[in-house]
Amino acid sequence: MRPVLCRVRPEWVDHYGHMNLAPYVAVFDMATDLLWPSLGLGEGFRARGLGTFAAENWVSYRREVRLEDPLAVESEVLANDSKRLLIRHRLFQAEAGFESARCELLFLCVDLSQRRVCLWPEDVQASFAAVPVGAAPERLSLRR
Repeated sequence: MRPVLCRVRPEWVDHYGHMNLAPYVAVFDMATDLLWPSLGLGEGFRARGLGTFAAENWVSYRREVRLEDPLAVESEVLANDSKRLLIRHRLFQAEAGFESARCELLFLCVDLSQRRVCLWPEDVQASFAAVPVGAAPERLSLRR
């Protein structure tokens, strides 16, 4: 069983009785925050004056979740190059086990002092290389 990330909150439920589209992106953002430390990103990365900016995302809704449903996420790196990182999150109803949605996100490495795209530091590139690469992306790519 996958660990529960959160539960569907009342303010996330629309007039159809299921989680509305915008909260999915918020949950995927929470999942990104959980993934970052394993890749050398997050708080320590920001302390170095660097950040990750999302350049593109794609969400595919598979099956509805409802109020108080427990949500779990699986995350994987799909690809990276010297300035970009492509990841996928898959959202599950944690008790029933079905996949509710998936999201691909393209991130850029950014020098926060200049607000410009820059190269990933060597240690971060090494952390990317140390994780298994997931299946091929469904929609996004490193290049537009």
